[in-house]
Amino acid sequence: MTHPVIEQLIDAQLAFLDQEFAQPESIQTEFKEFYLWFRKQTLQNIWSFEQINQLLQKQILATPASVFLIEQIWEHIRFALIHPSNDNTNIEDIVPVKTIDKIAQYVASKSSHRKALIHRVVNNPAFSVMLTQLIHHSIQDYMDNSVMSKKVPGVGRFMKMGKSVLETVTDTNLDDTVKHYLQKNIIKISQLSEQVINQHFDDDKLYHFQANLWHKIKKQPLNVVRNYVEVNDLPNTVGMGHEVWEHLRQTDYLQQQVHDGVYAWYIRNQERPFDLLLRDLNIDEALIESELKNLLSPIIQHLISSEQLRTRARFYLEKFYYSEQTLKILKIDDA
Repeated sequence: MTHPVIEQLIDAQLAFLDQEFAQPESIQTEFKEFYLWFRKQTLQNIWSFEQINQLLQKQILATPASVFLIEQIWEHIRFALIHPSNDNTNIEDIVPVKTIDKIAQYVASKSSHRKALIHRVVNNPAFSVMLTQLIHHSIQDYMDNSVMSKKVPGVGRFMKMGKSVLETVTDTNLDDTVKHYLQKNIIKISQLSEQVINQHFDDDKLYHFQANLWHKIKKQPLNVVRNYVEVNDLPNTVGMGHEVWEHLRQTDYLQQQVHDGVYAWYIRNQERPFDLLLRDLNIDEALIESELKNLLSPIIQHLISSEQLRTRARFYLEKFYYSEQTLKILKIDDA
C-alpha cells in the first residue's frame, strides 16, 4: 500500500537525480571521482587470488568456445588476407628494416644453439637414411647418365664394361657394394656433413643469408601471403587449431600452468595499487581523461535516458521509504 507523502518524496528524489545526471559534467565528475578512488585501492583489497583464478579457470578453461566465436576468428583472418590494401602495401612498409637487422644479428649470434640443432638433425637416423639414398642415387645417376659417357665416344661402353668387370671380380652387385660402403661409413659421412653445414652456416654467412633474403622479399606486396595460406581452407585450419585447444584446455597440465602463473603474478602485485597495475596496460589518468571518459560517458547517458537508472533507483527508494525504520522516522503508520 502506497502513501502519498512517500510517493512525493520518491518522485522528488528521482527528479533531482534526473536533473543532476542530465548534465554531462556530473557524469564526468562522478566517473573521475570513482577512478581516483579505485586507482588507490590495492589488488589484495579488491580481489583475492582464488577469485581471479576461479574466474579464469571457469571462463577460459572450463568453457568451450562457441561456434560463433570460431567462425568470427576465421572470418577475421580471411578478411585480413583478402583486404585490398595488401595489393598496394609492400612487406617493408610494415616491417622496420632495423628490426629485421636486429633479428638477423640475434639469430646469427646463437652459434651454440645452431650447432646443437645441426648436430641433432645430422645424427638422426632419418637423416642418415636420407643421405645414404641421396648419395647412392647420385652415383647411380652418374654411372647411367654421365655427360661424358653421352658426349665422348666409347666412354659409356667403357664405364659399363668397368662396372661389369668390378662386379665379376668382387662377385657382387655394384649397387649392393655402394650401399654396403655407405652404410658402413655413414657415421663418418654424417660427421663430415655436420662440419660442412657448420662451415656454411657460420655467424657471418648466416647473417648475410638473412640479409639477402630480406632484400629479395622486402619489395613484394603483402598479398604474397596468400600463396602460403589457403583462404578457402581457413574453416578447416582454424577448426583443427580449435580441436587442439579444446583438448589442451581440459588437461591437468594447462590448468596447473594457469593456476601457478596467476598465483605468481598475484604474489608480485597484490600490494600494488590499481593505478600501477593499469599503467602496466598503458592506462593512466591522462588516458582516462582523454579517451575512456569520453567513451563511457555516452553509455551512462544512454542508461539514464532509457529510464533504466530511474527504474532501479525507484526500486531501492521504495524499499528505503517503506521500511519499518523509515516509516517510524516519518511518523507514518504503515498499517
